[in-house]
Amino acid sequence: MNLDDLKFDANGLIPAVVQDYFSKQVLTVAYMNREALEISMKEGRTCFYSRSRQTLWRKGETSGNTQEIVTIRADCDLDALVVEVIKAGPACHTGAESCFFNPVYQSGEHPAFSMEALYQLLTGRKQQPKEGSYTTYLFQKGIDKILKKVGEECTEVIVAGKGGDQAETVFEIADLAYHVMVLMVEMGITPADVFAQLASRHVVDHKVKQEKMQ
Repeated sequence: MNLDDLKFDANGLIPAVVQDYFSKQVLTVAYMNREALEISMKEGRTCFYSRSRQTLWRKGETSGNTQEIVTIRADCDLDALVVEVIKAGPACHTGAESCFFNPVYQSGEHPAFSMEALYQLLTGRKQQPKEGSYTTYLFQKGIDKILKKVGEECTEVIVAGKGGDQAETVFEIADLAYHVMVLMVEMGITPADVFAQLASRHVVDHKVKQEKMQ
């Protein structure tokens, strides 16, 4: 689309919601003027306009925590942007992965959960062992025990799936996912690593389908 169609405010700014491309976690909300947006599109990395300093700033220019842009989309009114990025390091100046970490309200019926949060919890159990924790027990036993559990859970998923019991299969898949994430932590593999691999396979699969159609 033409940038002239975007609706910048009276100060020449447009809000940009920055989102992790893989996890879809909201990382930060910043502002761009037209120049910052043009730089972002040209360089493929986020550049914002600081309202407090009244100047352009490229994310990561001092911290090194850059953000590679995957997509930029405008909303229906053309007065706000969503910028999907692949981040290199924390998004927040505090060192947090996201700027949004201060809880204001949480529904009791829908407890917060994310794969990233689970991964961080498992990492914490490895770095700071907790007595009586099953996760700590697995890390203490080491890679062979973890791999054995992954294998056992794979078998249980197959048995449940073959039996046609959907609820049981979901239960076993959750067990498998948990043990696979323990393995990931043990080997230093992050969710982003896996998402990146899946994303690359999606592109390859898309190309293969196109070739078959020709």
